Amino acid sequence: MIHLAALPASSTVRQAELAEATDVSGHFLSKVLQQLVRCGLIRSQRGSGGGYGLACAAHTVSLLDVVQAMEGPIQLNQCVAEGPSCERKSWCPAHQVWAEAQASVVMILGGASIAKLAAEMQKGTSATYGLHAQPIWISGVPGKPKGSQISSTKS
Repeated sequence: MIHLAALPASSTVRQAELAEATDVSGHFLSKVLQQLVRCGLIRSQRGSGGGYGLACAAHTVSLLDVVQAMEGPIQLNQCVAEGPSCERKSWCPAHQVWAEAQASVVMILGGASIAKLAAEMQKGTSATYGLHAQPIWISGVPGKPKGSQISSTKS
């Protein structure tokens, strides 16, 4: 997705060229491309000028969208699923840790724009999102500095 976003708008690239550019095996890439086409993130065009290209504007897609297209909804542990996924959820001390870890993963991946990552790739630099300007401390974990409690509230 990042490589495709770095190409000129509406352009396509053949699978073999994409495999070489991304250093991914053709067989594995084929499966990835099929799934991304099914999810509507990329388009496939047949013919002599065919190949793969973005199906939507890169600035509207996050790394979270790509991961969820490939893997389904983020779920670090069974207990963070909606509904009665775990009978210990209400009293288990680890539940809040899992919930905060999942919220952090979703926030970070959701904040990683494919367009920004493509621009950084073209410049040869690494994207900086500033999501961790300070260390993340999980509430209830001993040994963290006083006054550094960071809560993970969903906005």
